[in-house]
Amino acid sequence: MIRNGCLLLGCLLLFSCKDEVIDNPPVYDPSPYSLEWGDFPAPDLPADNALTVEKVKLGKMLFHDKTLSRDLSQSCADCHIQGDGFSDIRQFSIGVDQMPGRRNAMALFNLAWHKNGFFWDGRSPTLRHQALQPIQDPLEMHETLPNVVAKLSAIEAYRDQFIRAFGDEEVTTDRIALAIEQFEITMVSNNSKYDRFLRGEEVLTEAEERGRQLYFAEFDPRGIEKGAECFHCHGGFNFTNDLLMNNGLDEESNFTDLGLFEVTNNSGDRAKFKVPSLRNIAVTPPYMHDGRFATLREVLEHYDHGVKYSSTVDILMQYNLDPGLGLSNEDLDDLEAFLHTLTDDAFLENEVFASPF
Repeated sequence: MIRNGCLLLGCLLLFSCKDEVIDNPPVYDPSPYSLEWGDFPAPDLPADNALTVEKVKLGKMLFHDKTLSRDLSQSCADCHIQGDGFSDIRQFSIGVDQMPGRRNAMALFNLAWHKNGFFWDGRSPTLRHQALQPIQDPLEMHETLPNVVAKLSAIEAYRDQFIRAFGDEEVTTDRIALAIEQFEITMVSNNSKYDRFLRGEEVLTEAEERGRQLYFAEFDPRGIEKGAECFHCHGGFNFTNDLLMNNGLDEESNFTDLGLFEVTNNSGDRAKFKVPSLRNIAVTPPYMHDGRFATLREVLEHYDHGVKYSSTVDILMQYNLDPGLGLSNEDLDDLEAFLHTLTDDAFLENEVFASPF
C-alpha cells in the first residue's frame, strides 16, 4: 500500500509523504545523522540529544508546520524564511493576532556553536528551551503546549514519525523541543565566497580585499592607518563573539529596551543584546534588535560615527564615539563589499532545509 498526499489536519494543506511504502508499521530507527561542518571547529553537541535521521526529519516537519500556532496560520518558518537567512526582513514579525513582536526575528544558522543563550536578550539557555517560546508567546503563535500536543497526536503522520524518532507514538512537549533542536542544529552555513577564498578556491575583488583588510584592522588613534575594528565583536569562524553587549545605539536617557537587564536585573546589563553572526548579513535586513537600520550602509555609518555614550556601552566602542573612526565613503563601500562575501547561497537554497509539505 502507498500513502501519498496525507492530509495534515492542522496545516490545512496536503503533506506529500513521498510515496512512502507502509506495508509494515513504522518502527523506531536510531540511525545517526551525519552532521558536516567542514573547516569549522567541532561543535559541542548536546550529549543527551544525539542526532538521528528520524528526529531531524521530525524537527523539520515541526519547524514548517502551522499546526503549532493557535489558528493554524503560522509556522516557525513563516518568521524565519530560508532565502532571507532564516530571518524575517520585516522590522517586526506579525503574530497570529496581527500584533507586532517586540524585536526583529534573528537569523537561524550555525546554532550548534552559539553560546551564552538564545534570543536577543539571551533568555533561553538551550535551543530546546528556545524552540517552545514562540509557540506560547501571545505576540507570536499564541498557542498552549497542551493544545499543540493534542493536535499533533490526532495526526497519523506525526504519530508514525514519533515512533520512528523516539520508539513510540507519544507526543510530548519535551520531544517536540528535542526534535526542533535537532533540525536547527543541522542548519550549517559555511560555504560563502569568503569561505571559498580561505580555501583558495576563489579570489576577492579589489574592493572586497580592501574591505577585508579594514574589517580585520585595529583603529589607529594616531590617524596613520585605517581600521574599522569590526573583528573584535564579529570575529572568528562564525563572525561573532557570542557575547551580549551594548553597542551604543542609544544614550542612557533613550533606552527603550533594556535587553539582558530584563533577564538578570543587573543594572550593568542595561541595553545589552546578543552579538549576531555577520554571516549572510547582506540578506537579513533590517538590522539591530529593533530593526532600526534598513541597510548595511546605515549600520556601517553607525559604527563609524554614530555610537552613543552610556554607562553600559562596551569599552570596545571607545573609538566609535565622536569623532569616530574617520572612514571615507570609499572605505564604507569596501567594507560593504566584503560583507557581501559572507553570503552563503548554497545554504539559502539548500532543499535539505526546505518545507516537506
